[in-house]
Amino acid sequence: MAGHSKWSNIKNKKAATDAKKGKVFSRLAKLIRVAVKEGKSGDPKQNSSLRLLLDKASSANMPKNKIQRAIDCGLGKGKGANVKEIKYEGYGPDGVALIIVTLTDNVNRTSSEIRFILSKAGGSLGGPGSASFLFKRTSSGEYTPTIPMKLDDNQKKKIEKLLESLRNLDEVEDIYCSAEID
Repeated sequence: MAGHSKWSNIKNKKAATDAKKGKVFSRLAKLIRVAVKEGKSGDPKQNSSLRLLLDKASSANMPKNKIQRAIDCGLGKGKGANVKEIKYEGYGPDGVALIIVTLTDNVNRTSSEIRFILSKAGGSLGGPGSASFLFKRTSSGEYTPTIPMKLDDNQKKKIEKLLESLRNLDEVEDIYCSAEID
């Protein structure tokens, strides 16, 4: 009677639901960190965007310790270490320039994770200034490409897959791409 194990079915269903919850929790934690950083306050009474995100987190049954850790990280208190904003520059497949803005307490871990994802997708991590000359900084602090690259459908799929992999990292806050992706 192979394949009829009740425990195996339960284990597989639990693993799938845990993976979905983990993805939701990490996205909410990232949004909470950004809200705290932009609002410069970890108090929901003073930060309305944080209050809204805390309501979403509680409705998703996010554990209070994860919420508090995200707030501490946004305030720069995470695990007793200094949380830093670091900008990485690199190239994706087909020479698409990327600027990846992160908020991390462990620079070595974050850079190795980003380097791994880029190399897996056929790209590479560059040094400071290697890609930023292809972008101009707007008044709001964002980067826009000076001359946007045009990509075909196959190239767009590769870049979108790479961007999704990078966005799944908890430390990544923003990604700016020199290609036009609709």
